Amino acid sequence: MKNDFSQGKVWKNILAQSVPLLFAQLIQLLYNVVDRIYIGHLPDIGDMALTGIGLAFPLTTFIAAFTNLFGQGGTPLFSIARGAKEDKRAEKILGQSFMLLTVSSVIICILCMIFRKPVLYLFGASDESYVYADAYLKIYLLGTTFSMLSTGLNGFINAQGFPKTGMLTIFIGAALNLVLDPIFIFALDMGIEGAAIATVISQAVSAFWAVSFFFGKRTLFRIRKTSLIPDFKLIKSITALGLSGFIVQGTNCMVQAVCTRTLREFGGDMYVGVMTVINSVRDIFTLPIQSLTGGSQPVIGYNYGAKKYARVRSGIKFMALVGIAYTMVAWVVVLAFPHAIVSIFTSDEELIELGAHALGIYFFGFCFMALQFTGQSSFTALRCTKRAIFFSLLRKAIIVVPLTIMLPRLGMGADGVFTAEPISNVVGGLACFTTMFFTLYRKIPKEDLAT
Repeated sequence: MKNDFSQGKVWKNILAQSVPLLFAQLIQLLYNVVDRIYIGHLPDIGDMALTGIGLAFPLTTFIAAFTNLFGQGGTPLFSIARGAKEDKRAEKILGQSFMLLTVSSVIICILCMIFRKPVLYLFGASDESYVYADAYLKIYLLGTTFSMLSTGLNGFINAQGFPKTGMLTIFIGAALNLVLDPIFIFALDMGIEGAAIATVISQAVSAFWAVSFFFGKRTLFRIRKTSLIPDFKLIKSITALGLSGFIVQGTNCMVQAVCTRTLREFGGDMYVGVMTVINSVRDIFTLPIQSLTGGSQPVIGYNYGAKKYARVRSGIKFMALVGIAYTMVAWVVVLAFPHAIVSIFTSDEELIELGAHALGIYFFGFCFMALQFTGQSSFTALRCTKRAIFFSLLRKAIIVVPLTIMLPRLGMGADGVFTAEPISNVVGGLACFTTMFFTLYRKIPKEDLAT
């Protein structure tokens, strides 16, 4: 019964999906965060190397955007098909997503390799910081296919009711990365290149584990040759639903590029390093709310497909309440210990002081992020594609980017870059949640209509 989300308490089903997903994503986060911690503490070059990593962020986020497009686009459709007992359609969705992830990863790798130099300078690299950004990126890009498959396919493992297996997909690679990082960076004295090599090897192992699951005995749905033949109608459905997640990461890519360029103009390379630290802290503290909403989607989608609407309402309500409570606690922690948090990533005193000040600005109103995540996830889970896309664009492209460009030029300097985020959290979060509540949640029947 663990694979049937229409049975048992909804909140228990959500937690059963979310908790292993939390550990899996936490471990996955270690891929990048551990690299930044080691690199930030490199003797003499740590602050500049950290800046180089920050300059590479937009391209790594660009890769994540396509992972979301085909991975997150396929998973809700897969869950709804499962709930409706349309097994052949579910397996076809899995095969199409696998094909799309594989083909797009190869194309992205080639294009990024060719254009990485002009793109890095466009993002605000100086001659000094470019050396470190390029050294990391040209190796990291070799693992594009591994990264996209391990992350993109993991949602299909979780959606079948195997969250622990999904957690192992990431755990195996991340544990290997933790071991390999100090070996390549320090023992073999390879520095920033060593961090990239360790990451690629680890991603390759994770990808092999994820793909092999769908050819094993436990999976309920397999990757079959017949499912890999392009079905353009299904591809359109997958990309339409994944467009929201794609835009979220795509706009993140744009925001990161605008931020690094603006920070270098108004603060210099040191402020790009500060933003690298802040991005790392944000990734850590948004992880639980992402896991909660990510674990809720297959449960909500499954029950919607099974026409158990009362359970859909219950799932959305639980997701919202727990999300708001968590983000309130996280906000307090960041405000109470900013210096201690930043010092995890660097031993440079100037960078710590600048980072602690920026952190207090950036995380103001962090609790409103829960409203954005809840609304966005509800729209995605229930195939409200247009609204999901709009609110993805609203917070980042319509609010953050213009403010990031304008506020520093209105006399706020580098602080203006960090101020744009909390403004977008409040405005975007309230708008997204309110719209979801009145146009979606209130229209879902209160009674369980399943027969």
